[in-house]
Amino acid sequence: MSSSHSLDHWQQLSDELASRYDLCKGPLGLPGHELTFVRPKSVDELISEEEFNQDGRLPYWADVWPSALGMATRLLREKGEGRTLLELGCAVGYVACIAAKQGFYVTATDYYADAGRFTQLNAALNGLPIPAERMVDWRDYPTDLRNFDVVIASDVLYEKPYCDLVAKCMAYSLAPTGLGLLTDPQRMMAKDFPAAAERNGLRVERREGIPVTKDGRSQVIDLFELRRM
Repeated sequence: MSSSHSLDHWQQLSDELASRYDLCKGPLGLPGHELTFVRPKSVDELISEEEFNQDGRLPYWADVWPSALGMATRLLREKGEGRTLLELGCAVGYVACIAAKQGFYVTATDYYADAGRFTQLNAALNGLPIPAERMVDWRDYPTDLRNFDVVIASDVLYEKPYCDLVAKCMAYSLAPTGLGLLTDPQRMMAKDFPAAAERNGLRVERREGIPVTKDGRSQVIDLFELRRM
């Protein structure tokens, strides 16, 4: 485990999460880039009608989705070299861990506090630098998340208003010469994302399809690369 905290700290965090979730542990990720991950066994078992009725919240954070594998594929082309990277929606931390492994200083954010805890624990399990973690609501975005060299988001356009919301957050947090990366599993809503990016001062500089395979199913993930206008 990483030495940023004591072994006792990580064991206590692991025990605390295990007391509240039915967990699984094992290798996960891209072929040749698997990491040992702890995560909840079932997303469906975490669905809360109360949380959904309160603010439409669903526990998408509790798995590693194909778009995350697409993002990891893209990040493997980058050398962090001490650059800063912000992730909007870190889930259980696979992409954040790949970014840390590539040499980025990572700040992992999510709407669920436990997503950040799993991200830090999983980084520790793999002996990686521990990402900073923040609980962030895109509708009430922190004013200090500024000037990141890279800002990323994977499979976050699952509601129509999120195109503008995510584009606004990315534009706010990107450094003037920064790179934005967004992956999406070809959702219908994503067709509106380039226009939303433009409204927020970003342009789609490149778009490509990244083939990924998860649980025996192959699909093509859309990747948007963004820069300031």
